[in-house]
Amino acid sequence: MSTKDSVIIIGGGHNGLVCAAYLARAGRKVTVLEAADQVGGAAATREFAPGFRASVAHLLYLLDDAIAKDLSLESNGLKIARTNLETVALDQGGNHLTIGSDRVEGAGVSQEDKSAYVEYRRFMSKFAAVIGALHNQVPPRITQERGDLLALGKLALKIRLLGRDDMREFLRIAGINIFDILQENFDNPLLKGALSMDAVLGTFSGPRSNNSVFTALHRMSGNNAGAAGALSLPVGGMGAVTEALAAAARQAGAEVRTGAPVSRILMEGTQVCGVELAGGERLDAATVVSNADPKSTVMDLLGMRHVEAGFAQKIKNFRARGNAAKLHLALDGLPDFRAVSPQQLGERLVIAPSLEYVERAFNPCKYGEFSVNPVAEITIPTLHDPSLAPAGQHVLSAVVQYAPRKLKSGWAEGKAAFTKVVMDLLAAYAPDIRERTVATELLTPEDLQREFRMTGGHWHHGELSLDQFLMLRPVPKSAQYRTPVDGLFLCGAGCHPGGGVMGSAGRNAARAILTP
Repeated sequence: MSTKDSVIIIGGGHNGLVCAAYLARAGRKVTVLEAADQVGGAAATREFAPGFRASVAHLLYLLDDAIAKDLSLESNGLKIARTNLETVALDQGGNHLTIGSDRVEGAGVSQEDKSAYVEYRRFMSKFAAVIGALHNQVPPRITQERGDLLALGKLALKIRLLGRDDMREFLRIAGINIFDILQENFDNPLLKGALSMDAVLGTFSGPRSNNSVFTALHRMSGNNAGAAGALSLPVGGMGAVTEALAAAARQAGAEVRTGAPVSRILMEGTQVCGVELAGGERLDAATVVSNADPKSTVMDLLGMRHVEAGFAQKIKNFRARGNAAKLHLALDGLPDFRAVSPQQLGERLVIAPSLEYVERAFNPCKYGEFSVNPVAEITIPTLHDPSLAPAGQHVLSAVVQYAPRKLKSGWAEGKAAFTKVVMDLLAAYAPDIRERTVATELLTPEDLQREFRMTGGHWHHGELSLDQFLMLRPVPKSAQYRTPVDGLFLCGAGCHPGGGVMGSAGRNAARAILTP
């Protein structure tokens, strides 16, 4: 097979592996180059203490069902330990709420709030489906060409088909803040705080920030089986998803190499011609696809001198400020969360007592400081998948906000202090958490940037907002996965439709490459 048919994919994260599988199935000679010793990126299951395993991405809720079926992920080893996790909103006094896809239960929740929640889920799920319908298409360009105008017209039609009232509501709320929407619909502070978490997780925003409704809709927009935003735990952690994708790519004929960091993208005139690895090895290919974030791809691997100044400036301005830390605890037994039943302990636990609390937690990061009263999303996956820890022991996995990448005091000094803050937070709900803990790992956004090569330590490779969405993601001249540099494509979370383990960006990029 000639170099013309050869494709090199930089990065063995989920989108890179999906792209590799589809290209290999189409007859291309595909080589995936992953810098780490295992595939998966931030979704890899890794040992953080002897015998204890976890991944940075800890819940599955966006994986596209059509991709899972196309690539036979189940027959390639993917099994689900638990699906349809409910959310338990923790209260320090023990009056917790249980929030499911169609109900909310708990002390202090009025019948009015219960009914309002059913209606809230109805319209949010309906609006999320509009966004989800866009996941598996290459975004239209901002042009007057017939094909692009037709695609934009189809989007407008989808919104119009919501019906008059829902269409008006969608257009009213899509770009505004979740604080106002939750205030309009609910009275219970704990319920509002918990629901606001889905709008701010992984973002540089609080409940009062514009676009937070949009990020809540994105979280619910997966084309997966079950209710909108349904949460699952794979057997073996999230790494089981990427291992299954790697198996599918190899089965299709792709070569997947680990421990192969790319140092630069090679050019011949205005055309890419391959890559050079950190050890000096050069690989030739007429097509290079980067699963790295857009900034790393253009500014570091390619070099700004190979693109025109306007494009370079837009890439430089692409917002990617990580704001979430990841905590892993190795536990010698189950912690005693006050008034949490054994059944509830296996659900998704959220510490976000009110909208105001979450907004106050966000405020310090605006000034380069971490929150002294953070919010957290917690799971104990070993209750459903004992393989992640030694017999009788457990793993606690938590996303903690807010922890800005550019900490004013620096993370070398701030990491220990923030770890104490997080442990104090957990101890307020589980007093025995410290005596149960045998090992701790806290990954700050700085750690995420260094270990997983994400600019800014941002999960989604860039903020999810209306000005960084669809044909504007990451920037207009590369929103169709094709960059201005001949032969160079993007396929990561910095492209449409954004972050989350869904695989759509990888499949869409493959389609763009295969389309003349």
